[in-house]
Amino acid sequence: MADNYLERQLEDYEARRQAKAKAAKLAWQKRLKAYQKRLKTEQKNPKNYIFDFDGTLMDTAPVILITMAQAIEEMRLPARTEEECRATIGIRLEEVADYLYPGHPGIGPEYAATYRRIFARNNLPGVATPYPGVIDTLRALHQSGHPLAIASSRSRASLDEFVSSMGITDCIVMTVGGDDVTKGKPDPEPVLKILSQLGWNPKETLVVGDAPVDILMGKGAGCLTCAVTYGNSSLPTLQASHPDCIISSFTELNPEISLKKSI
Repeated sequence: MADNYLERQLEDYEARRQAKAKAAKLAWQKRLKAYQKRLKTEQKNPKNYIFDFDGTLMDTAPVILITMAQAIEEMRLPARTEEECRATIGIRLEEVADYLYPGHPGIGPEYAATYRRIFARNNLPGVATPYPGVIDTLRALHQSGHPLAIASSRSRASLDEFVSSMGITDCIVMTVGGDDVTKGKPDPEPVLKILSQLGWNPKETLVVGDAPVDILMGKGAGCLTCAVTYGNSSLPTLQASHPDCIISSFTELNPEISLKKSI
């Protein structure tokens, strides 16, 4: 009799223990799922945005490539292919010659001056145009309360002139040009300058660009990163920089649309 009673007590105890363990496991799984959902939401809908300019917001490649070819010809330098020239879009102008002509040290300042003079002549109204959906998406993000900034390798004066021509000055809280920093892309200094001055949390900030230097810049600053495929870099090149996400249209940044996972 006593043995049966003890056996029943042990069975009840084991049943209660298993029930508690199951309830605890379910509660833990629920909390984990909620956390994962929150993390996913925060990653796909960042609070702050930092954009590259050339090749991300504005299609400036045609005027840049023509200007580069003319500057190279005027300086009587060996010709470079369009692909070689396009690959330098995104780095500071003073450093372009070092990439294109490593065997000609010291020509950077002359090349930059020549390029700027010719660019001023070539940059006619309408030559460079915003990519489809850029202005509407920027305004949607701005109206949704997302602070927006731009980190570009072009000079601050040139950058601000383009931003004004696009009619988006009221949407942008800060611009950083190549002449605002000691080290340009892919160094994180441009992004770090924005984060520091505006007090932004890098974990809540998405850096968007069309080149590996943009992604490396963002990662170096501890930010989330997003590569766009419609600019000046190929998909395999962008994939090699391991951005957090990759998009094929700027409209995918609309606050009502979730970002695609990195391919």
